[in-house]
Amino acid sequence: MATKTTEKKAAAPKKAAAGEGKPNALQQPLKPSAELAAIVGDKPLPRGEVVSKVWEHIKKHNLQNPENKREIVADDKLKKIFGKDKCSMFEMNKHLAAHLKA
Repeated sequence: MATKTTEKKAAAPKKAAAGEGKPNALQQPLKPSAELAAIVGDKPLPRGEVVSKVWEHIKKHNLQNPENKREIVADDKLKKIFGKDKCSMFEMNKHLAAHLKA
């Protein structure tokens, strides 16, 4: 005897496997500006990889404020991207978006 949950699962359409179809906005390769390329390289990268590489740079150079880990203290390279000395991790993506072009 089938239960309601198994009937729903059987009737549900199958989702496309990862990597099929068009890339979504996070997977779309974007060209970094010259300032951002100093950190992530000059080849087009998906937005997620750009953010990961920026975080690698932040952690490698110990740029998080020790009293407030959500705050990033910009070095010379990040000042060119952020336009200021400090930036919260939440507003960082807004600044990165300004340095990425399709």
